Amino acid sequence: MTLASETTTTTATTSAATSAGTVQLRLTDGWFTVCDLAVLMPGRGVAALLPDGHQVALFLDRTGRMYAIDNRDPFSGAAVLSRGLTGTHQGRPFVASPLLKQRFDLESGQCLDDETVRVATYEVRAR
Repeated sequence: MTLASETTTTTATTSAATSAGTVQLRLTDGWFTVCDLAVLMPGRGVAALLPDGHQVALFLDRTGRMYAIDNRDPFSGAAVLSRGLTGTHQGRPFVASPLLKQRFDLESGQCLDDETVRVATYEVRAR
């Protein structure tokens, strides 16, 4: 399997953080089930392994919206973005890398501290 392109927009389709179901990502060849929805907790990231060996970082905000980005921090090379702190900047959700503190927009993958850097994003849904 291959990953979705870096320009894929992240979306959310869950109405409540406590609803039962699974989390799925859209990859190039279709939807891939990643984990149970109950694993996601607002404000905390979860790392998951994709079939091709890449890691994804999943996040759920307090409104029930889900986000999925590449887990690899492009500045350090470490797979740690799922362990970062979440917040908002000008109304946009972000995660700050736990290592060097660069912030990544959870919707676009754009680094808020260096406009030349971006991480891949994935379309995500609950089923």
